[in-house]
Amino acid sequence: MAAKSTAIIQMHHVDKHYGELHVLQDINLDVQKGEVVVLIGPSGSGKSTLCRTINRLETIDSGEILFEGKPLPQEGKELAAYRAEIGMVFQSFNLFAHKTILDNVTLGPREVLGTPKEEAEKEAMDLLARVGVAEQAHKVPAQLSGGQQQRVAIARSLAMHPKAMLFDEPTSALDPEMINEVLEVMVGLAKEGMTMVVVTHEMNFARRVSNRVVFMADGQIMEEGAPDEFFDHPKTERAKDFLDSIRGH
Repeated sequence: MAAKSTAIIQMHHVDKHYGELHVLQDINLDVQKGEVVVLIGPSGSGKSTLCRTINRLETIDSGEILFEGKPLPQEGKELAAYRAEIGMVFQSFNLFAHKTILDNVTLGPREVLGTPKEEAEKEAMDLLARVGVAEQAHKVPAQLSGGQQQRVAIARSLAMHPKAMLFDEPTSALDPEMINEVLEVMVGLAKEGMTMVVVTHEMNFARRVSNRVVFMADGQIMEEGAPDEFFDHPKTERAKDFLDSIRGH
């Protein structure tokens, strides 16, 4: 049983409704430390909601979510501290429009972690170099392409030294030529052992980088497995239909 204890994120019998709509139905999911789990499925299947419940951007109606074996904090300082430990990268970049790129990346470490300004700026520059946008540090977000802004958003998350990262369709708002530059940064993170939960439509990424693919439909986890196994031998009709519909494009 020792291996079980390495699960950094655990979801047990999680349910969530929006009014009459049952968006998450009895979700059970463990994510191991260092694992890359990719959530795929048709639009409206509950993938983004699942992702957002892990850092309490969405509350759940029943069940429990544990992070490092502890229930998620409910509110206040504890919740803020928890969110610092779990990075989130959204579809829209959510950068502060009137602050420079450098200020966007240093704000969290300075305000939340209490990192001194010089140290925060040095680390921010290292992170911006790592995601390939160091030369943009003194511009504001509007002066950057979408792909560059999303890479800044990833650097901003990394500046908080997260133990895990959530990606909610991080490339869906980008032009095709920008998608790869963001995915390459994510590939690098995966290789370094970052625990990642990724909602994406990028099947090549899912196949190449994930340890496990989780297929959702109608608010339920229909099946999960190793990427090659899932893509080559889907077990459920829903998954087969979904994969056929993508391949048909």
